[in-house]
Amino acid sequence: MKKIALTVIVATMLICGCSGKSGKLDVAPARDGLATPENLAWWSRAAIDATMRFSAWTGSHSGSIALFARDGVAIYSNAAGWKDIASEQPMTVDTPVRIASMTKPITATAAMILIQEGKLGLDDPVADYLPEFAMLRVATSDIPNADGSFSSAPASTVLTVRHLLTFSSGIGPGRDEESALVAYWDEQGIYDQPAGDLADRVALLAQLPLLEEPGTRWRYGFSLDVLARVIEVISGDSISAFLQARILQPLDMKNTGYLPPPSERDVLATVYTQDEEGNLVDAPLPYDTSWTPGGGGMVSTAADYMRFALMLWNGGEYQGVRILEQKTVDDMRRLHIEDGVLAAEDITGLGWGLGVAVVADEDATVMPDRTGDFWWSGYYGTTFFVSPKTGLVGVVMSQNEPSEFSGLPVEIFIVQGIAFAGL
Repeated sequence: MKKIALTVIVATMLICGCSGKSGKLDVAPARDGLATPENLAWWSRAAIDATMRFSAWTGSHSGSIALFARDGVAIYSNAAGWKDIASEQPMTVDTPVRIASMTKPITATAAMILIQEGKLGLDDPVADYLPEFAMLRVATSDIPNADGSFSSAPASTVLTVRHLLTFSSGIGPGRDEESALVAYWDEQGIYDQPAGDLADRVALLAQLPLLEEPGTRWRYGFSLDVLARVIEVISGDSISAFLQARILQPLDMKNTGYLPPPSERDVLATVYTQDEEGNLVDAPLPYDTSWTPGGGGMVSTAADYMRFALMLWNGGEYQGVRILEQKTVDDMRRLHIEDGVLAAEDITGLGWGLGVAVVADEDATVMPDRTGDFWWSGYYGTTFFVSPKTGLVGVVMSQNEPSEFSGLPVEIFIVQGIAFAGL
């Protein structure tokens, strides 16, 4: 409550001059027959508007988008700032953006579809589908040998699909330590290869020494990219085709998919970063975009991603289209890893389900959330969350790459906190 009160005080200081009026709500309810819930409080809507405008005015972000639903019904949307500064194109609620790691929950959902259909098992060895993972080794030292290799020993634990979904695979690189081994993973990892499709890149990962035995700890890394390749092998389709056929098209997510070719990117919001003087400048894409990762690489709109989030809120079904069974969603949002998630950011009280973060203790986290909420964010300043306890579902998006001259995108979480406070 202290976190929320502080957020409210700060936001209220910015209210003057903002209407709190919602933009268009182009998202159908999770299911027919739902009563129209109360909107966020007027002061909350005005504070969200002010925070987003202030962020664009100060150059903290080029622009932002917010969309919230309550009890399965969209209640508020807004956009502020610029889609592209140079051409003075305004950010709108339907501007497509790069969602980066918010691809991960979609990939996890694809795997859960195969699991509930009996085509994939949580405890299946990954090597059953990707034979190159049959002889994994675990690093025994993070100090390189003279030839640049790392001492290792055969893994004593079989890598399973569960390990991939819970980010406990031992697959790097991780975010919470500086070592030669982590640097090696960064250099050899899946995103820094000069060429190759998903199959080629995942095969290279199997040659690297795991950072620890599978099942030992939560580690941010390439687990969902490996899982995407498993999905391809089982389905016989590319991960892009599978996601389109089984999730995106059924949910009418027409503006969601992998990054289009350069000639078709004018519709996307420009990604910016801060230079050493604090000015917003264009951010170059960090990796080759000609392939389809399982852990990133997609673009979407707030409305599209809200349909996906409402599907999860509604037990796997949206507007009569069932993607997952209720028990499958329950398993996804159950705590499989109880702590240690995002420890590098000094966040406590956060655990992990199957492909999503889960709030284990609302009093311990620095985030505006409730115990049992599940969510995930993207590198460029995007986030979504589902709060079963309050009925609030949110999607907040910006397009700003963190740099040494800028901090984490705290504005998106301030907006989230104001929304919770306005219930």
